[in-house]
Amino acid sequence: MGDVIHALPAVASLKRSYPDASLTWVIKPRWMPLLEGNPFVDEIIPFERDPASLLALWKRLRRRRFEIAVDFQGLMQSALIATASRAHRKVGLHRSQARESLASLAYSTTVLPHALHRVDQNLELAAVAGATILEPVFPLPEGRAEGILPEGKFVLASPFAGWGSKQWPVEYYSEIARGLDLPLVVNGPPSSNALLSRISGAHVHLSGISGLIDATRRAHGVIGVDSGPMHLAAALGKAGASIFGPTDPASHGPYGGSLRVLRAPNAVTTYQRNAEIDGSMRAISPRAVLDALSEVGCLA
Repeated sequence: MGDVIHALPAVASLKRSYPDASLTWVIKPRWMPLLEGNPFVDEIIPFERDPASLLALWKRLRRRRFEIAVDFQGLMQSALIATASRAHRKVGLHRSQARESLASLAYSTTVLPHALHRVDQNLELAAVAGATILEPVFPLPEGRAEGILPEGKFVLASPFAGWGSKQWPVEYYSEIARGLDLPLVVNGPPSSNALLSRISGAHVHLSGISGLIDATRRAHGVIGVDSGPMHLAAALGKAGASIFGPTDPASHGPYGGSLRVLRAPNAVTTYQRNAEIDGSMRAISPRAVLDALSEVGCLA
């Protein structure tokens, strides 16, 4: 989810720079709601990561003629898709920056970004592909209401992340709920109901991506960790607090400056996908988060 949000400005830049070109985005079906109504995308091709889907996608792309393919992920999987496009130019990250270094062998042009943040790195890729209008815009859909949300102001938290080490202890959210004058809403997919229900004093909101977008737009403030919902909140310019531990906020933090980043001074940067909550996440106290929310005006 974060990867899609981080690529939105670069894709918009490409389309705005090549307004007469048709722009196609290959994406996993679960993230397609993020592209709903996107004015800069002409065609969306869903792709699941299995041999049958890969073969079908390969055949579909081989029947087309693309001028440029840009790989924003730097994975063998995405590089293979770029190859299948038979584009005259295939632009991707230098092997030292690609997530899987062998992916760079598929590109005709490799880019060694100067920027730190992934949004700006993607804009550099777009620039090398020929984009000249490089403005960080996030064309996100309005979303759709799912479930019940409190009337009036509320603070929204999305406790889950792709790795357990990036998550904040669940029990800390109960302390946040006790310390807020506003309702605390905790969002997650339907499968997370049992865990979210352990957060005392919080309003559990279960939804898909469209419901999350709607809830984020309606929230007075947000609490996030290094996860897709936090990047969504940042792209929408929401105020709040973002809690970081093992990952570096300089490259993976909230873009745009609306969210206050909290990270322990002794946090060690690592991208190992550990299941256990990192100690640097536990070091950020609920009091520190409440203070950050107050500083950015989310408590009134």
